Amino acid sequence: MISTTFNRYIWLVNTLIQAGRLTFEEISRKWERSSLGEGKPLPIRTFHDHRKAVEELFQINIECDNSDGHKYYIEDLSSLREDKTRQWLLNSFSTANLITEGKQMKDRILLEEIPEGTEYLQTLIEAMKQNRIVEIIYHPFYEAESTLYHVCPYCLKVYRQRWYILGHCEELKGIRHFSLDRIQHVDITETRFDYPSSFSPEAYYKDSIGIWVNEEIKPEKVIIRAYGTQSKYLRTLPLHHSQKETYTSDEYCDFEYQLCVTQNLISELLAKGKTIQVIEPESLRLEMKKCLYSMFNFYK
Repeated sequence: MISTTFNRYIWLVNTLIQAGRLTFEEISRKWERSSLGEGKPLPIRTFHDHRKAVEELFQINIECDNSDGHKYYIEDLSSLREDKTRQWLLNSFSTANLITEGKQMKDRILLEEIPEGTEYLQTLIEAMKQNRIVEIIYHPFYEAESTLYHVCPYCLKVYRQRWYILGHCEELKGIRHFSLDRIQHVDITETRFDYPSSFSPEAYYKDSIGIWVNEEIKPEKVIIRAYGTQSKYLRTLPLHHSQKETYTSDEYCDFEYQLCVTQNLISELLAKGKTIQVIEPESLRLEMKKCLYSMFNFYK
C-alpha cells in the first residue's frame, strides 16, 4: 500500500500537470477540497517539503514564477510528457493512489490481471545498475523443461501487460528477450559485463511492434486503410510512432508507417478485424490473406 505521504506527492504533481500554473493559495484550496486535505488548508512548510520530495523522487522541478503572480508550475513539462519511464511511474502510482483512497469503490474499479514475474523486477534492475550477469532459470511455453541461461541484462520492456528482460544470452550467443512470467528463478552473479556503448534499447525496437525483433528484416513502407471509427482510435493511440495520416475521407483514412513486417505486426492487424485493410506492401496483404483463410478453415 502506498503511504499517505507518498500519495500527497503524486497529488501535487497531478494537480500542477492538469492546471498548469497555480498560486500557493490556489493549491491550498484544491488541497482542502481533496480527500487528502480532509477540509484543512495545506501548510506552506509542508508544501515546500513536498516540492523537494517530488524533485528527489521523480526529478520533477516545481518552480515559482514571481513575475506571474507567484505561480507555481512544473519546469519543462513537455520533457516530462515525452519521458515514457517517468510517465509510466506517475501513472502507476496515480492509479494505486486512487484505488487506495477510494476503497469503497473497489468493486467498481476493474483492472486487467497482470501475469506473474513482477517480483523479479527489483533484482533485474539492480543487476542492470551494477552491469552484472544474471542466471535465469527459464521455462518457455514451447519447451517441456526449464533451462539455465546466463544473461547480460540490457533493458526492461512492457508489452501487452507482460514484462520482458532483453539482453545478450551466453548460451544462445545473441540478444534475446525473456518473459518475466516464464522465469522461475533469478540470481545476480559476481561477473560484470560491459554494457555496449553503441546499443540503444529505443533504437533496437524503433522499427518493430511488440517484443520480437529480427535484425535481418529491414523496415519498409506499410499502408493501412482504416474504416469508420477505427481511424479515430488510431489517431489517439497510434499503431507505431512512425504513423502518418496520408488520406482522410468520411468513409476511411489511410495511415502510412515505416516498420518491419513481423508476426507481432500481423497479430495486431488481425485483431482489428474488418475495420482495417492492408493496402501495401503486397507481401503483407498475401500474408494477411493466408492467415484469414487459415482461420476461415477452422470454422468450416
